[in-house]
Formats: sequence, C-alpha cells, structure tokens
Amino acid sequence: MPTASLQSTQHAAIELLRATRILPVVTVASAEQGVAVARALQSGGLKAIEITLRTPAAIDAIAAVKRDVAGIAVGAGTVLTPQQIDAARAAGAEFLVTPGTPPAMAEALTTCGLPAVPGAATPTELLALHARGFRVCKLFPASAVGGLPLVRALQAPLADVLLCPTGGIGEGDAAHYLAERNVVCVGGSWMVRADWIADGRYDLVSEATARSLAAIARTLG
Repeated sequence: MPTASLQSTQHAAIELLRATRILPVVTVASAEQGVAVARALQSGGLKAIEITLRTPAAIDAIAAVKRDVAGIAVGAGTVLTPQQIDAARAAGAEFLVTPGTPPAMAEALTTCGLPAVPGAATPTELLALHARGFRVCKLFPASAVGGLPLVRALQAPLADVLLCPTGGIGEGDAAHYLAERNVVCVGGSWMVRADWIADGRYDLVSEATARSLAAIARTLG
C-alpha cells in the first residue's frame, strides 16, 4: 500500500499532467535559455516544463524559471540519482521525471515529497512501480518499446496506472496517444527543437506549442 504522502504526491502529479496534456522535454545551455523557453511555452498555452538534467546549466535554469516565470510548473527530468533529487528540490523543482527507475531511485522518489513520474519501459517495471504505490509513470522510450499497441495492451492488466508516453512522439501522433484511456499526458521535444532554441527562435516554440494544443483540442475536444 502506498503511504499517505506518496498518495498525495501521486495525485498531484496526475493533476499536473492532466492539466498540461503535453509535457515539453527541454534541454538548455543556460538559465537565460530556460526562462525564454518557459515563457515561449507558456505563451503557446502550456502549463508545465520539464528541464532535463543533461547539462551543467539545468539546475540554475530550474531555479531561474521558478523565480522569474509565474504560472508555469517547472520540473526536473532525466533525474538519475538521489543526489539529483536533492539538487532539483533545492533549486525549486515542483516535480520530477526519471527515464528509468531502479530500486534505489524508486525508494528515493517515494519519500522525496515531490510529485514524481518514474520511468519504465516494460510491464514488469510498471508492475514493480505499481506495487510501491506509483499510479502515474513515464513510458519511455515509448515508440521504441511498442508505442500505441503497448499502451493499449497495458490497459487491462494495469487498469489503475496512468501513463505519460515519451520518446519518439511528435505533433502528428500526440492526440492518438492522448485518446487512450490510460494516457494522461504525452512528453516530447518537437515544440522545443534544439536549433530553434540555439537560434533564439522562441516564436517558433510558441507557434508549435499552440498548433499542437489546437490539434489535440480538435481531435479530443
């Protein structure tokens, strides 16, 4: 049985993902880039940003977005160690996302006090996370491990686990994933292309974000 604390943070994670529908997976080279991308995503209609811990600037970028961009939830992605959990929390991260979740990370996420979306690639991994009390997980890399057929196959045996498929999903198929009853959100980087960010074309980030949300609204209502 999940603890009361984990139940609470899992509920918060589900509500956050449900509100944003698309979780942009962002890699930045500076805190200034993080703030600019967050503002562009917010302008396009998104309510959350996942800044990956893949660059030395990531922690500073999380802190800067938390400080300077009101109204958008900022989280840490590609969280690999308990030490990174601590650093992200200290920077002001409001949620955590992992690409995979070995036992030590699963244990750390259950007690960290933040909404967490642990990563898994197989039914066995999802079952292990479910047994610990997690009710929302990142399916990663979604398209490589089975895509929509896997998502649909998981609906019966894991009926009370919601998914955030991430990896290989783009503007053209996001709505198809979101139409599945066990998908609460999709993650992706198609609206935050590295060349756009490097060139300072934040207008393209906003346009791609708004276009994706409009397409999802047309398809799903």
